[in-house]
Amino acid sequence: MSDDQAEKPRGGRGLVVLETVFVLVIVAGLALWSVPAALVVGGVLGVLACERALADKRVPGEGRGGEAAGGERR
Repeated sequence: MSDDQAEKPRGGRGLVVLETVFVLVIVAGLALWSVPAALVVGGVLGVLACERALADKRVPGEGRGGEAAGGERR
């Protein structure tokens, strides 16, 4: 894989801020209707956001078995 393919897509912080504002508006709107539902949805979305942030930091190929699972050496 070349260095160009390994780079992250260029969305910048603007897209992350826009996604965050969108989710906060949705959860706030839901809280006007049902506070417990908003807390549950907010918690689930928070876990998903943390998983997404961790997935960006993981090394490709790490933790997928590799040689320990009988993979071939290259």
